[in-house]
Amino acid sequence: MPMSVLIAGESWVTHSVHIKGVDSFSTQAYEEGVHWLRKALERAGYTVAFMPNHLVPSEFPVEPARLREYAAVIFSDVGSNSLLLNPASFVKARRTANRLELLSDYVADGGAFLMIGGYMSFAGIEGKARYADTAVERILPVRIAAYDDRVELPQGRTPEVIAPDHPVVSGLPISWPAFLGYNRVTAKDDAGVLVRCGDDPFLIVGTWGAGRTMAFASDCGPHWAPPGFLEWEHHDRFWGQALDWLCAEKGQRPLSQPSRLAEKPKHSQR
Repeated sequence: MPMSVLIAGESWVTHSVHIKGVDSFSTQAYEEGVHWLRKALERAGYTVAFMPNHLVPSEFPVEPARLREYAAVIFSDVGSNSLLLNPASFVKARRTANRLELLSDYVADGGAFLMIGGYMSFAGIEGKARYADTAVERILPVRIAAYDDRVELPQGRTPEVIAPDHPVVSGLPISWPAFLGYNRVTAKDDAGVLVRCGDDPFLIVGTWGAGRTMAFASDCGPHWAPPGFLEWEHHDRFWGQALDWLCAEKGQRPLSQPSRLAEKPKHSQR
């Protein structure tokens, strides 16, 4: 039976004000950036449940049993406030579970957790993601800044694999396609840095209790992840191997599925 993965975040609503002479009007648009990651994991044999940002405050699990339904949980561009400000507490002033602590317990009991970078990941733009000094920082293999941690690289910078024998990056080229930015994090002493971008850790792995954790410092979609990465022939293999490693301790899955991971990705623009 395919293992299920929960991806939380990776959506946004854009509100635009159009000014034409003395008149103005506004429009709204809903968008998602999960397409490329979701397709890569599905091609690797996983079942993907996607929870967009606007549903996270009310629908992210508050019971351990519900979290344990997933082999892995992925946060991508979703700030800590969306997890901490459950409407039952924020609106109705009721005591509710701290879902960051719940996630820590889930990993300690053998779950898997991945944080993917973005404007609302790690510290985030203007420090608003606010994961420093939380249970999420405790379980991740990195230390998180308490201020805006973005490294913007419009000129692009190429990440380099420094641990080529690790299962997550095994068989991948040493040099990756250029990225346009990432969150600057600091690897903990007991972490494994697999990929660096310049002097900064870019892909970092670790453990927490019986579970495994991973930090990917850049995005899984535009703008930080440009077409060169999203259409890279190794894109799907990388994400498949990443989840295989995270979930391997569950004993339900091998570290690779060559027949699936070798397929050339067929991406379409959203």
